[in-house]
Amino acid sequence: MTPDRRTATPPKGADVRARPGGSAAEVFGTFLRLGLTSFGGPIAHLGYFRHDIVLRRRWLDDRAYADLVALCQFLPGPTSSQVGFALGLSRAGWPGALAAFAGFTLPSAVLMVLFAMVAPRVGGPAGAGALHGLKIVAVAVVAQAVWGMARSLCPDRQRAGIAVAAVVMLALVSGAAGMLGAIVAGAVAGLILCRGKAGAPACVLHLPVSRAGGLAALAAFAGMLVLLPILAGQSQALAVLDSFFRAGALVFGGGHVVLPLLEGEVVARGWVSHDAFLAGYGAAQAVPGPLFTFAAYLGAVLDPAPNGWAGAALALTAVFLPGFLILAAALPFWNALRARPAPQAMMQGANAAVVGILGAALYDPIFATAVLDARDFGLAVACIVLLMVWKAPAWIVVLVGAAGRVALALT
Repeated sequence: MTPDRRTATPPKGADVRARPGGSAAEVFGTFLRLGLTSFGGPIAHLGYFRHDIVLRRRWLDDRAYADLVALCQFLPGPTSSQVGFALGLSRAGWPGALAAFAGFTLPSAVLMVLFAMVAPRVGGPAGAGALHGLKIVAVAVVAQAVWGMARSLCPDRQRAGIAVAAVVMLALVSGAAGMLGAIVAGAVAGLILCRGKAGAPACVLHLPVSRAGGLAALAAFAGMLVLLPILAGQSQALAVLDSFFRAGALVFGGGHVVLPLLEGEVVARGWVSHDAFLAGYGAAQAVPGPLFTFAAYLGAVLDPAPNGWAGAALALTAVFLPGFLILAAALPFWNALRARPAPQAMMQGANAAVVGILGAALYDPIFATAVLDARDFGLAVACIVLLMVWKAPAWIVVLVGAAGRVALALT
């Protein structure tokens, strides 16, 4: 009998297939809550996803989740949104993929457009304290993810060594280049060191994308990248589509990397002033969900039109689309590759490197920018205990972190 993946641990040696078992409504509700509570940037988002989907709902296991994270780290685009898109696709097919994207993205996108329209200012000690508290919550979320994934993905000296080597590599080479280099080096090390360490197989995710569909997605990605610059001169809408699509297509390493690309596209062209760009960037730090929704703000304040809600929808679609197309192109070949002995060993090494990447990010930028004094450290420890010992839901930890830092700011 095939065990229920939501309630049971699969027996060793079982061929576990995480088939679609939910509805688009279930996926939307799950990701809507994540979209409302996932503060702290893409690395923290991956921690929130693991807590809610791997540990709480058991849609897949840690190995399959880490494999998916490693794949999305290789690809251009917003890593956390790509992971969420693939999780929704596996759970409820294409409606689930769209539901995951909508649920995770719409809260911050709507908030960013509203900010563009009414220009609310978050000021004073209470507002600053709440924003700082959300950074402290991210420390707890990522610490839990690092600890849990290290226990399952680095169970021996070889893989623990790969994780430590990834931390060292990121100390020497920062940014997207360091992350990609660490994953590649981890995969090579896994091929050498991890043969024969397969153990129980990871979930085989049901990903309803045929090879023909994957090749069509790749052709659409390449075609738009080539044709949009040619068509951009025909209308302002096509020019906006081209600019935001190109920015989304060239991003490796998460949301913050897209900011200089967007600045080069919209500020240099005179569509958005430098002051408006910086104001929107500041607001993007205060909302949950993917940082790529900064594009919705820029689309809303564009001059000339399209702008407002129409400009926001166009810019938001264009910046996310390339990452989803390239992911759809890769998914048909993913399960087949990771089922073979050599790719299994490589993925074990890459997964260990992902643990190292999360560990490095836990220190910088997450811990380094959130914990500024002993009071911050105490609040971070309290959030970690709530999450890991008391097993409190992530949204409660978010409220405690924000309220606790407001109280400290006011005193």
